[in-house]
Amino acid sequence: MTLLHQRCRQCVRSPHRMRPQSAASVASVTVQERLNQLVGLFKGRTERHKDRLADPDESEEESPTACRSPRSRSPHPGKPGSTEPTTGSNRLTQREQDLVGFLDPMGSLRDFQLDVLVKADQIPDHLIYVIWLFFVVAAWNWNVWLIPVRWAFPYQTPDNIHLWLLADYTCDFIYIADILVFQPRLQFVRGGDIVVRRDTETSCVRPGRNGSNWFHWFYLTYMVFFEFNDRMEAVMKKAYIYRVIRTSTYLLYSLHINACLFYWGSDYEGLGSTKWVYDGKGNAYIRCYYFAVKTLITIGGLPDPTTVFEICFQLINYFVGVFAFSIMIGQMRDVVGAATAGENYYRACMDSTVKYMNSYSIPREVQNRIKTWYDYTWKSQGMLDEQELLIQLPAKMRMDIAVDVNYTIVSKVALFQGCDRQMVFDLLTRLKSVVYLPGDFVCKKGEIGREMYIIKQGEVQVVGGPDLETVFVTIRAGSVFGEISLLAGGGGNRRTANVKAHGFANLFILDKKDLAEILVHYPESQKLLRKKAK
Repeated sequence: MTLLHQRCRQCVRSPHRMRPQSAASVASVTVQERLNQLVGLFKGRTERHKDRLADPDESEEESPTACRSPRSRSPHPGKPGSTEPTTGSNRLTQREQDLVGFLDPMGSLRDFQLDVLVKADQIPDHLIYVIWLFFVVAAWNWNVWLIPVRWAFPYQTPDNIHLWLLADYTCDFIYIADILVFQPRLQFVRGGDIVVRRDTETSCVRPGRNGSNWFHWFYLTYMVFFEFNDRMEAVMKKAYIYRVIRTSTYLLYSLHINACLFYWGSDYEGLGSTKWVYDGKGNAYIRCYYFAVKTLITIGGLPDPTTVFEICFQLINYFVGVFAFSIMIGQMRDVVGAATAGENYYRACMDSTVKYMNSYSIPREVQNRIKTWYDYTWKSQGMLDEQELLIQLPAKMRMDIAVDVNYTIVSKVALFQGCDRQMVFDLLTRLKSVVYLPGDFVCKKGEIGREMYIIKQGEVQVVGGPDLETVFVTIRAGSVFGEISLLAGGGGNRRTANVKAHGFANLFILDKKDLAEILVHYPESQKLLRKKAK
């Protein structure tokens, strides 16, 4: 900031200003002077923040803009007198706002775009809001699709205008209800804080004489369409189906616009005046849409244009068709690629493993078991390793997911009953899910015990005898084994039994090192577990 300040000051005090200046140079100097003032204000604000960090207690008492809890706001943010949290980090002074508004005339629109990036709606059931967005988008689509038709084709007549107006007023009613009922209930994430819509943002949905207000209103209705798409993808289990439908709708709409333009061009040239234009026979929209399909998809077989207007129209059609359809094909490829990304990853892993086994001449029986493991793991879990999916999430979110998915199973394990609840939560984040095939040995007698096992799904059998075929006991889902070797002290950490999977078994594995790291913080639970393991 200091270097920018010095450069701006040097530019303003440059001796070249003694010469006569153009209007552009005067405007540039004015902007630089404003920039200097803005830099100075930001420097002062930075110093105030440093003082606040040095003595937070004193700064909170002295500063009138200390951050208030979001709960302190009025429960009715849309009513007069409602307040919103203001902090020094995300709220400029009036002087700073004036300077920013001078340097960026579209600053209000940029703030509005920033605020609508992340929304946290307060509507009790989000499905209700999605259904309402469907009606808003339906009204928006009515205007987007039918306005070009009414402009180009002679479908709106004095005899049926009352029907068109009824549909228009219905759409306007939906817009007004959305603005007055649903939009004020939305909150926005700005600077990390959840804030309500500001007065400048609610005013943008009330069009007035200012053209920018009309633009803001159109921008709001335009963004509702994309918000509906995002929420539909979040609700649907197979979102790629909706993406395919949406991309196909884009294609149909581009053909729809071209059909309207072709009828307008035919009417401009005169219906039936040449072989190229629409001759006025049959259904006007269907015939013009047929022309649009053959033109934009470049099928060919159309009459040659004769006039300059027809030639220019056809050339623009060809260029737009090539450009639009290349975009559509690219989007469709991305949609299909995203839908099959997981399957492609699974196939790539399978192919790489098979190639590796073939290169080292692995026995066919072992190869078949490995292929079976890949196939069952993918079909049962939808992924090969759950940790790859969860590793990107923060630790708190990983714990929340682990608690929701696995706590019901682990809480029923008798070994952990009576232990600290938080210890069980910490343990859930360390569990690793592994699938064993029928007949696979989970552990063998005499092995060094480095893990304990919790049966998530399936059964395992404790076997023995000369041929390891005698079944002593069957352990089912919700049971734990291998804990003796893991919790025993004084070197007694060898396995005491042979355990193999009976059918497909999905087990949770807890490593000895991970368990030790957890029990360090819970000495009472550690004593209880060691007592149960004896």
